[in-house]
Amino acid sequence: MEYNHNKIMELIRGFKTISIIGMDKNVGKTTVLNYLIENSRNYISPLGLTSIGRDGEDTDVVTLTSKPRIYVGSGTYIATVKQCLGNSDITKEIINTTGIYTPMGEVIVTKALSDGYVDLGGPSVNSQMSKICNYLLDLGCEKVLVDGALGRKTFASPGITEATILSTGASVSRSMNKVIEKTAHTASLLSIPSEKDPYILELCNNTLDEHRINIIYNNGTIKHLKASTSLDAGKDIVYNLNENVAYIYIKGILSDKLLLDIIKSTDEYKKVIFLVEDGTKLFLTEEIYKKFIVTGGQIKALCPINILFITCNPKSPYGYEFNKDMFLNKLRKAVDLPIFNVLYEA
Repeated sequence: MEYNHNKIMELIRGFKTISIIGMDKNVGKTTVLNYLIENSRNYISPLGLTSIGRDGEDTDVVTLTSKPRIYVGSGTYIATVKQCLGNSDITKEIINTTGIYTPMGEVIVTKALSDGYVDLGGPSVNSQMSKICNYLLDLGCEKVLVDGALGRKTFASPGITEATILSTGASVSRSMNKVIEKTAHTASLLSIPSEKDPYILELCNNTLDEHRINIIYNNGTIKHLKASTSLDAGKDIVYNLNENVAYIYIKGILSDKLLLDIIKSTDEYKKVIFLVEDGTKLFLTEEIYKKFIVTGGQIKALCPINILFITCNPKSPYGYEFNKDMFLNKLRKAVDLPIFNVLYEA
């Protein structure tokens, strides 16, 4: 456990904002968050906590098992919505209101004056989450941990933090091999390379922000396609592809159907860079993604997601579990990232 602790704390050391996202429900994301909070006590002070949205109910409606709660130490700064604040049992000092409102009330910043349990909820908009993280840092927080989201694709991206931890586990599938395949594929999608050209980044983040599908030509001119969603834009994109196209920026989801429509209809896509906001916008199966890349396609992100490591939970609340050592070792062979089991592995 000491090796595990030292390694994990070393990996997070250089980052001020870190999000924790889960492959699915019940993969141990909250356990990982509690682990980081507990092991930060003697190293990081003060610590800041917030959340992207709220991660469901207190009890899993399928398994009827209680979900782990988040336990914080005195001195921790917490940014959470008003309704969640009422569910927390810490003695607290209200530091400030943020003016950021959610369906569960305004996000309020408090300081824990005692150890205790907190309920986290926050905004689902990137710009609002960035403001909250920056506010916590301005208060003097040495590090801010964000209880993140992966499955809720419309929510704020984990790319708003400097680094991300991905949690996976047996609850993803009864097949260990399927869990490993899905985890490796998800890590690959989240880690797609980022676009480096400052002009293109500025263009996409500002000028093109209101348009769903954007074609950027080699000479710098731009064409906006009139697709209301990206899901059915394949034919329109194919019609507009030619040797003069440099980039296609898709604001929204990039799906299997869209890539298949393009692959089947033209070879012009091989000369073009497809841009998405970040890796969470890629709704692609491993088969289609690999086919696109192997045949010469390129996909880049405006906002990179830096996965520090993956945590694995061999137990499922659905009544089965994997051999913890086999699961850990197979994951380490399949994914080129550090893998930890924060409860068992040394």
